[in-house]
Amino acid sequence: MIAALFIGGAAWLNVDYAVLGKLSPNSLLIGAAAAVIAIGATFAVRFLTPYADPTLLPAVILLNLIGLTMIHRLDLGEAQRAVSNGTAAPAADVTTQLTWTALGVVLFIATLIVVRDHRKLQRFTYTSLFLGLLLLMLPLVPGIGATINGATLWVRVGPFSFQPAEMAKIALTIFFAGYLVVKRDSLALVRTKVLGLELPRGRDLGPLLVAWIISLGVLVFERDLGTSLLFFGLFVGMLYVATQRWSWLVLGAILFIAGSVGAYFAFNHVRVRVQVWLDPFAYQSEQGYQIVQSLFGLSSGGLLGSGWGQGHPLFVPYAKSDFIISALGEELGYTGLAAIIMLYAVVVTRGMRASVACRDAFGTLLAAGLSIVLGLQVFVVVGGVTRLIPLTGLTTPFLAAGGSALIANWIMIALLLRISDTARRPNAIVVSPDDALTQVMRL
Repeated sequence: MIAALFIGGAAWLNVDYAVLGKLSPNSLLIGAAAAVIAIGATFAVRFLTPYADPTLLPAVILLNLIGLTMIHRLDLGEAQRAVSNGTAAPAADVTTQLTWTALGVVLFIATLIVVRDHRKLQRFTYTSLFLGLLLLMLPLVPGIGATINGATLWVRVGPFSFQPAEMAKIALTIFFAGYLVVKRDSLALVRTKVLGLELPRGRDLGPLLVAWIISLGVLVFERDLGTSLLFFGLFVGMLYVATQRWSWLVLGAILFIAGSVGAYFAFNHVRVRVQVWLDPFAYQSEQGYQIVQSLFGLSSGGLLGSGWGQGHPLFVPYAKSDFIISALGEELGYTGLAAIIMLYAVVVTRGMRASVACRDAFGTLLAAGLSIVLGLQVFVVVGGVTRLIPLTGLTTPFLAAGGSALIANWIMIALLLRISDTARRPNAIVVSPDDALTQVMRL
């Protein structure tokens, strides 16, 4: 944790002196607040989950600090641009993001306090299903649902807005884990083989088809490619973990390809995304402007980057949210971006390690599901920004500006730490006085 705070603090100082030549007025206050948040989370883990994986929290804290630093760097750039244009400087977003971080850590600690035993969450299997579906459909409710950048993902109540799908991914992960614990034996049965592919019973295909239909529903009604891909990939991944049958992955891939091809021909917004992905420079003044600017930024960053505060990340739209990876790639280069992806790899692999070490099936599936969610988000975001796959619109965990995703991700880390603590906790050995005397006599 000391190393994480040192790297985050050094990055912040680098930005200030590169852009301003001095410390910004709020640097000491924000630095102190970030240190208090990190130390508070550390002590909470130390006392509430003393046997939890010791590398998971520092990796997440460092990712969060890097995100705060880049948002601060973009705030300074926007302020300089406003001065040169003779307009009022916009409000700094870094203070808002720090507030969301503090709230996320508070809920992180609250989750550790409330969820003393992750196995009790299995009681809420179907409650989690109902809650998850309700959260997914909430943006479609007239009066509170809001469409931003073509996707209906937001709910607005007065001055407040949030993305309910971020909390839905936790609820649905709990449901998938609880459901698969009960049904995994029947889902693992092999009835027939076709070209070496082990096929389950026809009636056991129902859950996969339901997950596929729900994913398509999100794609159709909310126009959200990222969330649709995330939930379907999550269920197929957890299905494979539960049954150890690679045939489920093949069936999932077939359904995904069929759904993608059908969506391409049926829905214009999907077709536009694919066409821009295939040839973004043909649409660089219209729908392809964002991805083209992102590619230019990554290209100018090169191997080592321009350095903190010395690039032009403001040329990329939504640099604080959807394209923060592009901004980091420009100023930190391929090397810095690879290091950030390695941090994500640490988080995902430590979550999977907790899954493998867990002694109960529900905890194994829940930890695997939460790790899959984090890994899929990173793959989809980085893949979209680098043009490996079409842009989808998911949020980069812990880096991008936004409160809903940050809070949900902190709660997911709390659940992973709780499972890790249970898995790594040594079994208590109770020895009766007679047994103790017998052992002494044998010695």
